[in-house]
Amino acid sequence: MAFDGIVTKAIASELQQLSGARIDKIFQPNKNTVLLGFYLEGTNYLLNLCIDSQNYRIHLTTHPKSNPKIAPNFCMVLRKHLLGLHIKNIITNNLERLIMIDFEGFDDVDDIISKRLIIELMGKHCNIILVDEQNIIIDSLRHIHNEDSNRNVVPHVKYVYPSTTKYNFLDCSDFQDFYQKLLPNHTIYDAFNGISKSFIDASIAHLGIDVLNETTLKTLFHYLKEIISKTDSDTLGFQIIENKKKDYFLINTHASTNPFSLNFFIDDFYHQKENSEEFKTYRNTILKMILDLLKKYKKRLFHIDEKLNSCEDMDKYQLYGELITANLYQIKNQNVAEITLDNYYTNQKITIPLDDRYSPSINAKRFFKKYQKLKNTLEIVSIQKEDTLKELTYIESIVYELENCSTIEEVSEIFEEISENVIFKEKTEPYQKKKKTKVKKSSLTKNKNVSFNPLKYTIDGYTLLVGRNNKENDYLTLKYAKKTDLWLHTKDIHGSHAVLQLNSEPLADDTILIRSAEIVAYHSKAKHSSNVPVDVCEVKYVKKPNGAKPGMVIYNNNRTLYVTPRK
Repeated sequence: MAFDGIVTKAIASELQQLSGARIDKIFQPNKNTVLLGFYLEGTNYLLNLCIDSQNYRIHLTTHPKSNPKIAPNFCMVLRKHLLGLHIKNIITNNLERLIMIDFEGFDDVDDIISKRLIIELMGKHCNIILVDEQNIIIDSLRHIHNEDSNRNVVPHVKYVYPSTTKYNFLDCSDFQDFYQKLLPNHTIYDAFNGISKSFIDASIAHLGIDVLNETTLKTLFHYLKEIISKTDSDTLGFQIIENKKKDYFLINTHASTNPFSLNFFIDDFYHQKENSEEFKTYRNTILKMILDLLKKYKKRLFHIDEKLNSCEDMDKYQLYGELITANLYQIKNQNVAEITLDNYYTNQKITIPLDDRYSPSINAKRFFKKYQKLKNTLEIVSIQKEDTLKELTYIESIVYELENCSTIEEVSEIFEEISENVIFKEKTEPYQKKKKTKVKKSSLTKNKNVSFNPLKYTIDGYTLLVGRNNKENDYLTLKYAKKTDLWLHTKDIHGSHAVLQLNSEPLADDTILIRSAEIVAYHSKAKHSSNVPVDVCEVKYVKKPNGAKPGMVIYNNNRTLYVTPRK
């Protein structure tokens, strides 16, 4: 559900327990987030204020974010006015998506000073505003100039509370009052302030209501009254809805032992959501860049094939030149459009088209010249095609890896790999300045300069290691594995390298090997196929050619198993 007025009221109710807390830290990790650090009775708390238009919220957090080296201006203003003050009160206005935190303290001459921080959680109109005792704006995270309204959010202007044309649900004395206000608007979320569509939909589903009529609306009204009345108690909780996208909604529940249970639920929910969104954005950005390059190389391959097709007639031009030269003594020295000669290779007549601007002897020279040009083109373009196919294979392997990534760290490792490749240099340069995510190195790593966290499977006491990207595949196969271990890879299909670590004795039968091959097939582009070929050989038979791209190897003395992919 959306972070509506009901959620805001419930969260603020828990935050009331911070009254008296001293503010000792203020950070602004990004343009939409402010973190306030509090100290109360020996415990530190971190309050997250986020005004992102999609993920706006306020809650305590246990997931601190990295901060810029130079604090933004608004952060410096907050530090100047709020550090050292204590929370006096946390206020919400009915079901408005607005929280006011009142601070109180003493200035340098021990006079009492008061400040108020107003957090407006209203979608694209979200804001964080600092005002003084006279309700004059000191500063805000977003400055708003509105010529058509008297509500401007800029420094030195009196703060004006947001207005609304919707009804206040808390003012409904009974169902009939609620029903009369609802009738002209048709929907609850259009008629009443602070109640979101997603909350109404979840409540209807929770109550098992199929059709909204006066009877079912009465049930829904009393349910909403009950939920809202308990936003000030400890018997309100959240439940996860498993649907197309994971969501949550308020329900009645047993009292929690954690006084900030709703705050920390929201914290974990949005932390996972933002991480998922960040991962998808990062991966899709890199993937688009790779797919653009893949398209470029496929276009290049198309033009190379066109040139190769034009070289198919080069032997014909050589034959024309030979026949004209061999019969030049009996050919009249005059310009003609064609000439018929005996082909001594087939003992048949052949008609040779000529350029009537030139004599037959000059036409023969032109045929030889064209033959030599096409011959040179064939040699050069054949090399170009071989190189282009290698690049295409490598780029397709990167696409496969990106499509199978599940964390930001895995995407970062792939980006680091392609950044070292000359064909990606132009594409990756705009992203080089971005801070790279640090990747934890596994205890398996022999080389501390290499990030090595392969997937690990245990099969009847044997260990199967599966690489997650090209660089890890190389390290696993060529550096980490023993020469006597077994190496597995799908035949002529993009996929991960895998190494089955053998004990001192060889495998008694193929059961373990077949199970390993099923896992390897699952970690390949053919994971949805039914019969996948997997090559198996000892690691000592796997070699990397000089200059080969990461993940590219050659091998021999192998055998092929056909299996159904299974994780």
